Amino acid sequence: MGYVVEPQAQPSVAVAGTEDRFPVRRIFCVGRNYAAHAREMGRDPDREAPFFFTKPADAVVMDKSTIPYPPETENLHYEAELVVAIGTGGTTISEDTALDHVWGYAAGNELTRRDLQAVAKEMGRPWDWAKGFDNSAVIGPVHPVASVGHLSEGAITLAVNGTLKQEGDLAEMIWSIPEVIAILSRTLTLRPGDLIMTGTPAGVGALVPGDSCVVSIAGLPDLTTTIGERG
Repeated sequence: MGYVVEPQAQPSVAVAGTEDRFPVRRIFCVGRNYAAHAREMGRDPDREAPFFFTKPADAVVMDKSTIPYPPETENLHYEAELVVAIGTGGTTISEDTALDHVWGYAAGNELTRRDLQAVAKEMGRPWDWAKGFDNSAVIGPVHPVASVGHLSEGAITLAVNGTLKQEGDLAEMIWSIPEVIAILSRTLTLRPGDLIMTGTPAGVGALVPGDSCVVSIAGLPDLTTTIGERG
């Protein structure tokens, strides 16, 4: 059997301290998982069940990359996030055993075309164009649980050109990592290589060409991204 077109290379992210790579299967994102961010987006976090959206696996971008400013937007936003890398799959995973399925953690920057998202919300349409565009999932090296343990508290911040823009704590997540894994696995089968971007604190805002964006998460090295000129 052959392929009628050349198959794409396996998307992957770096593994800290080695030449190995973590293969990326799917990227799940938790929407509005910090109360203050939910409020700044005009929502009441006390009334909403968790919801999810996705990004394509090949949207991943490595640490220290320069990303061209994406087309079709005048309002590109940063969102600092803790990323969970799934190493063992499963269905209907319990909260008590959920962390056993985690291979490691990484820092992430979940880029969003906010103006396109606003239009999609107003018209009741999916967010794909706003969230799933090229280079929209900046993800640093994955650090194995054996090296960093399980991250459930500690500072998460983002600075643009050295100015602090986002500041929160992982303990402020509305839905914890075990809860998120359990909820996702009730709807679909999680597989090795799946990534979960766990939500962002308040303070999201716009980036322009030339901006340098640094995500800092307690227990992980910083993640740096530069925004280039329009592609």
